Formats: sequence, C-alpha cells, structure tokens
Amino acid sequence: MRKMVAVVAVSLLGLAACSSTGGGSNPAVPGDAKPAASGLLAKAPVADAAAIVPGSTMEKIKQRGELLVGGSLDAPLLSQQNPVSGEVEGFDASMGKALAKYIIGEPKVKIVNSASETREALIGNGTVDVVFQTYTITPERAKQVAFAGPYYTSGLSIAVKKGTTGIAKPEDLNGKKVIAGANTPAIAAIKKLAPQAEIITFGSDPECMQALKQDRGVAYVQDETLLAANAQKDPTVQVIGNPFTEDPYGIGLKHGDEQFKKFVNDWLKKMQDAGVWQQAWKDSLGTVVKGEAPAPPAIGSVPGS
Repeated sequence: MRKMVAVVAVSLLGLAACSSTGGGSNPAVPGDAKPAASGLLAKAPVADAAAIVPGSTMEKIKQRGELLVGGSLDAPLLSQQNPVSGEVEGFDASMGKALAKYIIGEPKVKIVNSASETREALIGNGTVDVVFQTYTITPERAKQVAFAGPYYTSGLSIAVKKGTTGIAKPEDLNGKKVIAGANTPAIAAIKKLAPQAEIITFGSDPECMQALKQDRGVAYVQDETLLAANAQKDPTVQVIGNPFTEDPYGIGLKHGDEQFKKFVNDWLKKMQDAGVWQQAWKDSLGTVVKGEAPAPPAIGSVPGS
C-alpha cells in the first residue's frame, strides 16, 4: 500500500496538497446515493434477515431508516459534498452508503460533519452510529471507542509551500514550526522523529492548510491520502517524500457493542470478497493513485481493532 500511495507523491510533485478529515459544526447532511454511485451500490450486499437481530443496533438503524455517519463534508476523494448536487462523494462516503444498504436495504445515510476532537463524543453519546473519517486506529483511541476493520491503510506525509527547501524527511523538521491537526497521530509522530520541532495545532484540516499558506508553520504533517487528494487543487503547496508511517483506518463504533462490531466486520469482508471495496477505491482514490486497487488490510490485524 505504501508503494501504491507513494506514486501519488511522485506523480503530483510540484502540485498542491491539502487535507481534510473534517471540521466545523455543520448540521447533519443527507448523503443519499445519486446516479453517479448507483453502479457501485447496486453491487453492494444486503444482509440476510436473520442478521438483523431483534433489539440489536442493526435493527434500530433499520427501523430508523437511515444510518447516522460521523464524517467529513470537505475531504476530496474521501467524503466531500458536491456543491451542485448536494451529494456527499468519495471513498469513505461510498463505504458509509454501502453499509447503510447492507442494514436497511437502501443506501440511506445522514452525515454528521465532525472534527477529529469530537468523534469519540459523537460515538459515545449516540449522535452517530459509525464514523467513516480517515479514523486511524490507535491503542489510545481504542480505549474510548471500538473499531471495526481496518478498512484502509495510509500513512503520514509532509506538505510544504512550493519552493520550500531544506525539508526532505521528518528529521528535517527539527527546530522548525510544524503544523498538525489537533488529536491526530501526526503529533506523536513529529515528537518521535523531530523532537525539537515546535508543533502548532488547529482543530480542522482546512485550518491547518490555511495556516501553512499564511506561513504560521513551514510544514504540515497529515495523512498522505488526504494531502494527495487535494494536490490537484492548490498549486502553492506540494507533498514532500514518501509516507513515513503506516496508519490503519478503522470504522468507529460505540464501545461494548460486540454484536454490532462483528456485524460490521462481516459486511466489510463481504464487500472485499465481492470486489465492491475495490470498486469504491477505483472510483475515488484510484482516480489519483495510479495502478490497480491495493489489497485491503486484514480485518482485526492491528492492535485496537
């Protein structure tokens, strides 16, 4: 996967990079499937009636008639609201719609726009059923929420303003002001690899990108998938080098609901086996990353999953 993602950094070198795991406090936004996603979702599986156990989370979602998803509205190729159609599009968005179809029979979702520092609360208080938001599985986060998956693997990279010199690897960040999203794995990674760096945090990725462009820091460390996704949009920013971590994305769930976790993992395996996961990748991230879809990570393969 790292080799696959690395192609983006090479092919987009000199282009822009921006990131987005969400942010802000926008109200919930409908994410019903539109014709553009109908081909993929037509192939998505539907759970057997016996799998919707009476009294379970799955039954409650089905009776409600929509899946409540914590996610982003501003993450290109992952979960971004189309300004014309209003549809939320991208890899994470498609996965959320497919899970809704598996439970309800239709891809009915409502996306609650969340920030990295609010996801655990949204899951814990029942505002959302699941989180699809480049939600990296860590042992610390696993103490607060449960994770199905992982369903994708990416890694941290460095973005700088085009023309910046002297930064080629994480260690080059020592002694410099470095921007990172609040409550993201980038903070620990910077402290480990560049302990003399001064870390400046912001609540959302758009804020981090704005801070970089305003020279409030010389570099921004974030997931390379997100940086590459926006690399086509802003010619003043570029991605440096290859990913220097491996970050497994999980599907955030409420702690203690092992029945629902198993249900979601079973769905994810069916998505992979049917090739729907691969098609979701090709239709979104695969439009930037060259080559075939990567092999999906093994379910339950990382601590915390």
